Amino acid sequence: MAGNSFGQLFRITTFGESHGEAIGVIIDGCPSQLTVDLEYIQSELDKRRPGQSKITTQRKESDTVKILSGVFEGKTTGTPIAMLIPNEDQRSKDYTHNVDVFRPSHADYTYQTKYGIRDHRGGGRSSARETAARVAAGALAKLLLKSQGIEIVAHVSSVGKINAPNVDISDVQEFINQREENIVRCADPATAEEMIEFIDGIRKAGDTVGGKISCYVKNCPVGLGEPVFDKLHAELGKAMLSINAVHGFEFGSGFAGSEMLGSEHNDIFVKNHTGDITTITNYSGGIQGGISNGMPIEFKVAFKPVATIMKAQATIDSEGNAAEISGKGRHDPCVVPRAVVIVEAMAALVLADHWLRNRNAILG
Repeated sequence: MAGNSFGQLFRITTFGESHGEAIGVIIDGCPSQLTVDLEYIQSELDKRRPGQSKITTQRKESDTVKILSGVFEGKTTGTPIAMLIPNEDQRSKDYTHNVDVFRPSHADYTYQTKYGIRDHRGGGRSSARETAARVAAGALAKLLLKSQGIEIVAHVSSVGKINAPNVDISDVQEFINQREENIVRCADPATAEEMIEFIDGIRKAGDTVGGKISCYVKNCPVGLGEPVFDKLHAELGKAMLSINAVHGFEFGSGFAGSEMLGSEHNDIFVKNHTGDITTITNYSGGIQGGISNGMPIEFKVAFKPVATIMKAQATIDSEGNAAEISGKGRHDPCVVPRAVVIVEAMAALVLADHWLRNRNAILG
């Protein structure tokens, strides 16, 4: 199957299925001499792992990562890095009801038609379980970016029609502390409580709901991104849209910018007190002409409701006959609390790749 690799210089390839022995990732192109903080990588995986609260799937996975190669005495060697995450709590019997039946809004029909075969156990390769491998690789990319002072943070900014107000990202650690104090991972405490109560009610009703994640990149240098086809916002958009259940991406002013006048939307350049060039506003979202301009990069990612619901739905079987199906097993009523770290990981992979690519932009 093609399409399992991402990036050019900082390149990852993921492997494994939801109900297989393990999932994992190969990372190629990571520079040598980077200090590898295994506790940090594990802490990132802990934010994504299932079974962490009443508003997430109750599948129990420790998501304990093992580094098999590419690291010696705590530092990267410049050779391929292999990470493995064993699957521990598969319940394949939960999926016997959809061996020959297509679940609405899942990849069952498209995989079956494209390949002539599919792993019905949790969706196999199409399962969001695959994203654990991305989080592991993204954590390493974050360590690389942090060594250059670049920080990436995200939070749940909406669930259904509940929207959080704009939050302060001036103090990254304080932002993270606020976010991690609640199970929905919203950096506004009052909105978080409202979101949690709403999601729990949706869960009890056997239904699901979507939401949005807002992501911010601080201290990104000017110059990341390539002209024409590899614009930085295009690369970020592709990265985010590759995440399971993502149905929308916007950066800067996004769709709201289409309703503004140019005189309102233009970001005016000024020199700040340190002599650096900056802009008064940031409708560009930190990216102009597809290249980072030194302002914070800001974007939002929209997630659809989880497709598996605990209600009977009409569908068809593999022969085209009318059928009925109801969700079984353990599933998220809302995916966004666990997806925050996935969004950060994919952003880190894009930026690490373009940071390496930018080092060759100027001779000398």
